[in-house]
Amino acid sequence: MPVPQPPSQPTDNNGSTVTDVTPIVALKELVARLHREQNKIQDLLSSLGFALRSFNNLNQFLELIPLMATRVTDADGSALFLYKPNGQIRLEQLHWQDSNQRKNIRKALETASSQITYVPNTPPIATATGILHDHMHRYLGPEMQIFGTAILVKHTERGWLYVLSRDPEYSWTETRQKLVRLVADQTAVAIENDELAVELRKKERLDQELEIGAEIQRRLLPRLCPNIVGVNLAARCKPANRVGGDYYDFIPTSHNPTQINAKGNPDNHRWGLVIGDVMGKGVPAGLIMTMMRGMLRGEVLHGHSPAKILQNLNQVMYADLENSYRFVTLFYSEYDSQNRILSYSNAAHNPPMWWHAATKTLTRLDTIGMLIGLDINSQYEDAQAKLEPGDTILYYTDGLTDAAAASGDRFDEENLILTFSAACRYCSGPQEILDYLFDQVQQFIGPDKQNTDDMTLVVLQVNH
Repeated sequence: MPVPQPPSQPTDNNGSTVTDVTPIVALKELVARLHREQNKIQDLLSSLGFALRSFNNLNQFLELIPLMATRVTDADGSALFLYKPNGQIRLEQLHWQDSNQRKNIRKALETASSQITYVPNTPPIATATGILHDHMHRYLGPEMQIFGTAILVKHTERGWLYVLSRDPEYSWTETRQKLVRLVADQTAVAIENDELAVELRKKERLDQELEIGAEIQRRLLPRLCPNIVGVNLAARCKPANRVGGDYYDFIPTSHNPTQINAKGNPDNHRWGLVIGDVMGKGVPAGLIMTMMRGMLRGEVLHGHSPAKILQNLNQVMYADLENSYRFVTLFYSEYDSQNRILSYSNAAHNPPMWWHAATKTLTRLDTIGMLIGLDINSQYEDAQAKLEPGDTILYYTDGLTDAAAASGDRFDEENLILTFSAACRYCSGPQEILDYLFDQVQQFIGPDKQNTDDMTLVVLQVNH
């Protein structure tokens, strides 16, 4: 009986035996290649994420986008188009594998995009994108495979990221769509981050400018109350914002530099005491207040009566305020320490309150007069008050009477009258009166609530 022989093994042309393991090797190589591709894509996307976190320059980051889109989708190249504020669609960045063809590809894409204009945030964007797609086919040739995805920032289309391939077998697979969508999303994040950074820098510059404006305004307001013979003074301005529209000032109206008093200072016995309020708040009101201060101080030097000073000030400021829709209330007074007479005129400001120490009663100091800047022909009235020892004058702005509690109730003039009367009865000196009034208003609106309008108080008290 013949002995069974093992099956013959295949041999090559040289008679050598060939082991049939090709399918296994091919499978292993395929798995290894897929693993390498997966690692490559992960590395690319990881590098893109690192760049997003690290780059401070948007243009540098955008240079990477077409390169990454090309690599993760195995395309021949990629193009990034962004919409510009002027309505143009511009080729922002391009990557093309073949450097010899890059120049022609760029020229074709720039030509395709330069012929399209869109209106931001309107439905024609989709139409414009379709036209861009058609133009790209026209200028790149029908053999070019073109696929794109939108760059969306806060659900608003801001551009398109395209991948391009000359391979007729190239297909826009679901995996490739996801990968290029991921790159497009990273692009959108970078654009949004850059815009936020620009806004932050603008805000920082504005904050610096506001702080400078606030510092200038603080320097323009009196740092200390002057020493006026026979009276004590206290004053405070509490702006709602860093720059406010409230104004108060103490202005020497008559002094002879050659006459020196016992303290070695010029002998000033007449002082202007003024309080005002520019309609509105913030920087515009602060600028008008600053302008008014300079003009008023110039008018005071002429030695006119309070009414004439307001009339001249109104005529000078009218041209500047006419088209600004902002007006100024102003109460101007002059105190003569030699005879204790307070001369005054009012331009529609809250009338100061006059506490009579002898009778424990309260009256208002007021005259007829219109807002500064409302009518160039406004006329103002002069009036006088003879103050007695212990009398107290309260100058204030409507930020106090308009201060609102959480319930919506306002502090109003009636509360201010009652509070001021109580303060004059029980407080010792102008500073204590001023502190008491501010404390009462703050308690009324709530300890943690910020005032919504500028609040200013000036207290003048005649010595006993």
